[in-house]
Amino acid sequence: MENQIRPHLVLIPPPLKGHITPMLQLATILHSKGFFINIAHTYFNSPNPSNHPNFNFLPFFDGLSNTQITSKNFIDIASTLNTNCASPLKERLIHHKAKLEEHDEKIACIIYDGFFHFIDSLAKELKLPSIVFRTTSATNILTYHVCAHLHAKGYLPLQDSKSSDLVPELDILRFKDLPIFNLTNPHDFLHGISKTLSITPLGVIFNTVESLEDSSLNHLQHLYNVNLFPIGPLHMLSNESNNISILPESDRCISWLNNKARKSVLYVSLGSIASWEEKELTEMACGLVKSRQNFLWVIRPETVTEVIAWLESLSEDIKLGVAEKGCIVKWAPQSEVLAHEAVGGFWSHCGWNSTLESLCEGIPIICQPYFGDQRVNARLLSHVWKVGLEWCNVMEREEIEKVVRRLMVNQEGEELRKRAIELKHEIRLDLSGSSCDALNGLVKCILSGNV
Repeated sequence: MENQIRPHLVLIPPPLKGHITPMLQLATILHSKGFFINIAHTYFNSPNPSNHPNFNFLPFFDGLSNTQITSKNFIDIASTLNTNCASPLKERLIHHKAKLEEHDEKIACIIYDGFFHFIDSLAKELKLPSIVFRTTSATNILTYHVCAHLHAKGYLPLQDSKSSDLVPELDILRFKDLPIFNLTNPHDFLHGISKTLSITPLGVIFNTVESLEDSSLNHLQHLYNVNLFPIGPLHMLSNESNNISILPESDRCISWLNNKARKSVLYVSLGSIASWEEKELTEMACGLVKSRQNFLWVIRPETVTEVIAWLESLSEDIKLGVAEKGCIVKWAPQSEVLAHEAVGGFWSHCGWNSTLESLCEGIPIICQPYFGDQRVNARLLSHVWKVGLEWCNVMEREEIEKVVRRLMVNQEGEELRKRAIELKHEIRLDLSGSSCDALNGLVKCILSGNV
């Protein structure tokens, strides 16, 4: 189909890597189905157009201050973006809509991340069909409804004594698994989710599969009463690496793995947001070395500015152990690493993208969540899907040694690996089954105008 007769879509991600990546994967999939793709994005943390030459990019101002960007206060950032971006995005869409109409073309649909809740009313104002895209698990979205319900019943703030009790409305989770638990200002979070839950999209896309979240999807179907499209895992359907990079660490990682025995390596990557003190990293290094297991460890530059200096500060025996058993890098091609036959486990923060990538390769997980949906995902991994180890998150070398050996050496880890492989096969069946059906349903709805 020639570009000039392709139906136009505008996809709008927020400036957070965990949201941008799956949106671009979705865009790649929809482009392959014959749509012309426009990506409307903030100047802050903008995607690289050269990585997507077939897409048209529409930047708009976000108004974020340097203080907000460095604060990592995501509730505040979300509130600011939803306020500051409304007018610039409206102007951008009006201009682009008029430009297309000059050539007898139109925007068939807006697909926006639920993070940007203001777009719901903006799309209605501009008379543009819109679909919301949820980049977390369906179960996590269900927790938003649960949190709102608990607030309405006067159960908030949650009591620590009740933290291990099961949530009556969602009994696969405990109260401490909810994203609202232990927040310093839960009222700001509740205000944000009330805005998110107030939107009335014509459809909802989820980066998930039915075999993982059938119950949650069914529950949400009753709550939303609109078309749900569980199209995932997107990184598999898009057939595109989300780790495009010219960094030398890529070759270094794979070359190092190529020389390791099958299922002998623990991959350690705890996300790009969590902050670490050097003493915690030292405990991690000591625990990993004491476990006597091979490990590939991603330590991002923002975690420790001078990784070399930190390594030099370690005791001689730990430095020797790291050199013998470990490979420490600033970045790794995660999908490729998890697919490598040498990798037998993943120590993860349990972000949804990382969770899906690990599940798709049959890799069990040591779960170390920090906030938000990560605790929900960790609970699903450890107690529902039974492919993960829940542990105390105590950053002490003895505890780290124990949990690493539980996963990589003990029978417990073998059982988790076996279950992870079974789940991998179930997900692969969904790729050509329910996810494919959902994708075709989405395309049909957009083209027919019955979104």
